[in-house]
Amino acid sequence: MTALARHVTTVAESTELSGSSASFAADVIAGLTATPKRLSPKYFYDRAGSELFERITELPEYYPTRTETGILTERARDIAKLIPEGAALIEFGSGSSTKTRIVLHETKSLAAYVPVDISAEFLSQQAGTLRADFPKIKMLPVAADFSEPFELPGAVQQLPRAGFFPGSTIGNFEPHEACAFLRHAARVLGHGAVLIVGVDLVKDTGVLQRAYNDKQGVTAAFNLNLLKRINSELGAKIDLDSFEHHAFFNRERSRIEMHLASLKRQRLKLGGECIDFRAGETIHTENSYKYTVESFGALARGAGFVQTAVWTDARSYFSVHVLTLREEPAPTRPRPDLAAVG
Repeated sequence: MTALARHVTTVAESTELSGSSASFAADVIAGLTATPKRLSPKYFYDRAGSELFERITELPEYYPTRTETGILTERARDIAKLIPEGAALIEFGSGSSTKTRIVLHETKSLAAYVPVDISAEFLSQQAGTLRADFPKIKMLPVAADFSEPFELPGAVQQLPRAGFFPGSTIGNFEPHEACAFLRHAARVLGHGAVLIVGVDLVKDTGVLQRAYNDKQGVTAAFNLNLLKRINSELGAKIDLDSFEHHAFFNRERSRIEMHLASLKRQRLKLGGECIDFRAGETIHTENSYKYTVESFGALARGAGFVQTAVWTDARSYFSVHVLTLREEPAPTRPRPDLAAVG
């Protein structure tokens, strides 16, 4: 048994963890003992984190949600024409149903909607609301990490499929990971399928900085909630007041970075592991890559997709891409700097 495995076992035993909670513990310990320290952004989305993110989407500084919603509203009929009759719509990472409703309302012949999300409680709540409002469409939620292999419900196995991946979540992946995700989506959807993807674009640095450092501090609370979750689920005793939210635009990498910075020298205990922090040392919690239309098109081609349509807002802040899967995905791997094409 490796040292890491022993520590994970200690955490699991001391907090009676199993299944997804044990996986959470393993990832947290691995991330906090790495150099530099990091945590996966997929763990932001417990119930409290999901609710905080919904508040973020309503902030005046946070342009992506309302801008993408505007594009989807304007292009809803065009999107509906791309989805085969009697198809299942697979949404990778279901958050608020606002954008989903736009598509469901226009796609009259849709047979099923399959939202896939790691936050089971939030997913069930959203699916229940949609089921009441769209009774003719089968709502078949799947509680899973959408970036990993998952099993589709039996009711949609034989149906044609289309994919929906809004919110610029693609930007949270490293470029090579984004390409791997698109290949994964291709396997889920099948040859010739359409995937609709929201992508945030390169823009003025001031706009980006304000979007991730809102005056109300909601983004800071969202980031810090990750530590609160570690306390609650893993039995840690992290002093939340000893960390603060940092977010900035890394121009060289063309990405927003979010960190949690330690305000003092301190030691955290998790299971049998002692984790030391220097004053000013950070936990890297999220990246949000910003693409150009051309650089994202190149990334999609590397995953075997053809960029068949792109829609943007008047200011070119945000884009919605229609990708069609070629019969034989291209074997080439994307360059690590694809997102940095400005």
